[in-house]
Amino acid sequence: MTPLSNSLADADIANVLHPNTNMRQHERTGPLVIDRGEGIRVYDNTGKEYIEGLAGLWSVAVGFSEPRLAEAAHRQMLKLPYYHTFSSKSHEPSIRLAEKLVEMTPPNISRAFFTSSGSEANDTIVKMVWYMNNALGRPNKKKFLSRIKGYHGITVASGSLTGLPTNHRDFDLPAIPVHHLTCPHFYRFGAPGEDEAAFTARLLAELETVIATEGADTIAAFIGEPLMAAGGVMPPPVGYWEGVERICRAHDILIVSDEVICGFGRLGTPFGCQKYGFTPDIMTLSKQITSSYMPLAAVLFSDPIYQAIADNSEKIGMFGHGYTASGHPVATAVALENLAIIEERDLMGNAARLEAQFQAGLQAFADHPLVGEARGAGLIGAVELVADKATRKPFDKLGRAGALASTIGHEEGLIFRAIGDQLALCPPLIVTPEDITEIMTRMGRTLDRLTGAVAAEGLA
Repeated sequence: MTPLSNSLADADIANVLHPNTNMRQHERTGPLVIDRGEGIRVYDNTGKEYIEGLAGLWSVAVGFSEPRLAEAAHRQMLKLPYYHTFSSKSHEPSIRLAEKLVEMTPPNISRAFFTSSGSEANDTIVKMVWYMNNALGRPNKKKFLSRIKGYHGITVASGSLTGLPTNHRDFDLPAIPVHHLTCPHFYRFGAPGEDEAAFTARLLAELETVIATEGADTIAAFIGEPLMAAGGVMPPPVGYWEGVERICRAHDILIVSDEVICGFGRLGTPFGCQKYGFTPDIMTLSKQITSSYMPLAAVLFSDPIYQAIADNSEKIGMFGHGYTASGHPVATAVALENLAIIEERDLMGNAARLEAQFQAGLQAFADHPLVGEARGAGLIGAVELVADKATRKPFDKLGRAGALASTIGHEEGLIFRAIGDQLALCPPLIVTPEDITEIMTRMGRTLDRLTGAVAAEGLA
């Protein structure tokens, strides 16, 4: 055990393997140790204040240190701190939460399965769909369609669905049959001379071609985030999701809406599929479901999928899948209270009302010499840093400008996510107009200071 006389930073460096981190760089710089949180702000162990502009990891809807969630967890801890949902066992919080989620989601959704993370949920979806197609006598219908830059988790199956090279490299992924389609981001993937409508048409034609080449009888599902988030905050082009749904329906391909970030009001609607006008067969929910106060995720799916799974469980004896913490009573109790707060305080409505101010604040940076594009929807957005605005040329040292921006942002008291050279913001849903003004002020100071830092390193 590390001696108590060592600093927290030293103890962290000596003992912790951090996710999504360059560990040698971490050894040189050490961690930012966050000590407490309140509202949209967090404080490090020196007392310095930061606006948490990414809501933790896109997830703390009701803000930090909400007493009602602590009280809900405490009550459930005293009553039933743990029980499983294996072998026909259940408990009230998981029953009530499943009922609530089915009520909140589109009318075709009728069942819920609980996991502890979005990665586990998407991993479960792969297995459920394979299980269903085997039960229906379609053993070849196993492939998934995903997108370049999509993010769906980090387990072997969900990491395979993810379309980010850093999550594949040296992990031997993809490890399941998945085809990654063109990223639906017009600014970066549009062809010269192509307008947005032509870009959408090209992506839909690509989808049709892939289905024809692979064979519709081999493709099980299309999975996508309504708005791609962790890949760089990229809203879809107009008409994209309507076209994807039309094509998938014509070829009997399930649609999986990964709502881990888009769900529970982030885009100003209950779920992202409603923002963009499509009806999924399966939904992945997590993050804002508990404001990440407790680990929880859910797979929501339609009745035809349930009936095939239920029939097969009868045929072979069981549905042989589940996790120790599936439907954990404390996590589901916290989720129920969190969703009650979101509804009582109209936080989804707050996101819708403040969308114009938030997106206008981002667009104000579009003229900055380092910003190629400002984009987003609802209360999520990003600015993309470029070496040359006219040609959209990225920096030669990809990610270095973003890393510099992150360091300067911390100094300015603003935490955002540098996704390479894309700076993402996703504040808690409790954010106020005054908060947004302050976020944009701090981001502006960060970008102005970044100009000099980029020049000093010779990046521009």
